[in-house]
Amino acid sequence: MSDGRDLPPTDIFEDLKAQKILLVDVREPAEFANERIHGALLHPLSTFEPKAIPTDGARRVIFQCGSGKRSRMALDMFMKETGADAAHMTGGIGMWKTHNLPVVKINPATGQVQDAGRY
Repeated sequence: MSDGRDLPPTDIFEDLKAQKILLVDVREPAEFANERIHGALLHPLSTFEPKAIPTDGARRVIFQCGSGKRSRMALDMFMKETGADAAHMTGGIGMWKTHNLPVVKINPATGQVQDAGRY
């Protein structure tokens, strides 16, 4: 049962393009460096400080990780400490890619950054 805080990647993609949300990736730096969603900010769960997340009130904060587990944990911590409205992306970047949504990644053969997601 959804409480309005579990959002599908397709909804997040549209809101991200429209600059309606602030996407926060809570994976670790190595995961983020290897592959990320264009425009996401990195705030690893291992060093997560909810009050460090910029909340200007204009954009809803959405948390994202690899599968959805860590982002839900970050969401719960964030809401408990700040009281700000937020949500998380169900299925994480894995589900994002299942929907063929663009990512920024490192080409393992060349070491070059491939940005398929600039909008």
